[in-house]
Amino acid sequence: MKTNLPTIQPITTEKSSLAQSKGKYTFMIPLNATKVDVKKAVKELYGADVSKVRTILAPSKIRMLKGKYEWAKRPMMKKAIVTLKGKKTTIDPNKIGSAKAEKAEKTKK
Repeated sequence: MKTNLPTIQPITTEKSSLAQSKGKYTFMIPLNATKVDVKKAVKELYGADVSKVRTILAPSKIRMLKGKYEWAKRPMMKKAIVTLKGKKTTIDPNKIGSAKAEKAEKTKK
């Protein structure tokens, strides 16, 4: 059975790493993803219960490269800040599906 969950990618910056100690994890998500979709994706990929999801639309930016007349355009992106239930609940955002893989190993044995 295939689900239509959005692909989420963890964002690892200094600010997001500090927020992880408070139980908040930052992910980059597709523009058409909703808060409910993100909540279901985190539950399926990491096996963690989500209490709150906040979404942010980051606008596109145009900037100059190397001081010349070359321009680069960063596309518009959408970020989600996910707060987990419970203070002691943690996940490793770099290991997607680790909880799912552990369940699959247990069922094989």
